[in-house]
Amino acid sequence: MVDKIYQAVVAYNDGSKFSQTIKDCSLSDLPDNDVLIRVHYSSLNYKDALSATGHKGITKQYPFTPGIDAAGVVVYSRSTAFKEGDEVIVTSYDLGMNTPGGFGQYISVPADWIVPLPKNLSLKESMMIGTSGLTAAIGAYKIMNHSFNSDNPNVLITGATGAVGSFSVALLSHLDLHVTAATGKNDQLDFLKTLGASEVINRDKVQNVEEHPLLTGKWSAAIDTVGGEMLAAVIRQIKHNGIVACCGNVLGNQLQTNILPFILRGITLAGIDSGITLMELRTKIWNRLAEDWKPVNLHKLSREISFFDLPDEFQKILDGKQVGKVLINLL
Repeated sequence: MVDKIYQAVVAYNDGSKFSQTIKDCSLSDLPDNDVLIRVHYSSLNYKDALSATGHKGITKQYPFTPGIDAAGVVVYSRSTAFKEGDEVIVTSYDLGMNTPGGFGQYISVPADWIVPLPKNLSLKESMMIGTSGLTAAIGAYKIMNHSFNSDNPNVLITGATGAVGSFSVALLSHLDLHVTAATGKNDQLDFLKTLGASEVINRDKVQNVEEHPLLTGKWSAAIDTVGGEMLAAVIRQIKHNGIVACCGNVLGNQLQTNILPFILRGITLAGIDSGITLMELRTKIWNRLAEDWKPVNLHKLSREISFFDLPDEFQKILDGKQVGKVLINLL
């Protein structure tokens, strides 16, 4: 295949600090994988900012192009599963971790990482969803398939203004559940109400509670996006036979809890890892997101930027100042 120059956001380590810049790259520098894709859109995730700023648990070698999300068009394939011109989605696996990612105009990936773009979903819309939306949808899938005591379960979303949290609010509201959004950003009440939240509360009402092994059951289910003390507090406030789906660790990796919510209330703690979700479930959920699970207010969940503006966004997401989703245009 003829070599080609393209542009990418590249993270560098000069020995004392990390920086990011737009650089001309060559297709010959990409790994020799099954499928070459021209990326049209990507999206910004917390993991991308960690990679771009040198988190060794994410990316081991630099210079490197982050971006765990990509949607685009196949330009070359030696796999019979895909052909030139196919519109496709790639999220997670090793993309943007140690395989050059979606913040470049081209990616080269194994065929078994790729999801065909579902009908009724555009490439742009798929990255309005991205890994964060897929993560939220996996949490919603676990909740919607759980057997509750009540016919009308109510759901708590923590970190509700973040990318996973805001999509969770929009999706579960779209599915006609009563959604309580918990946030520390008191100026975002209107945003969360626009997404469909039935109630918006300050996160302190969830987290700053008495240290009893069990507290009054307030919610049938929860999607927790922050972990740590928040997750511990949520577990103690879930109703009998409820479920907590968790996916984040912004408040820490440690979970200090006790056994009583599990043996006296029978609650379920369900982890979410969209990075290694089996392809069968991954494809099923993407197809649902293109159909009956597609929020009517999807366009309100993101703001679009050029990837030339991307380096300025990394610190913002690390500082917890991002609201909703950042959609990246690489055309």
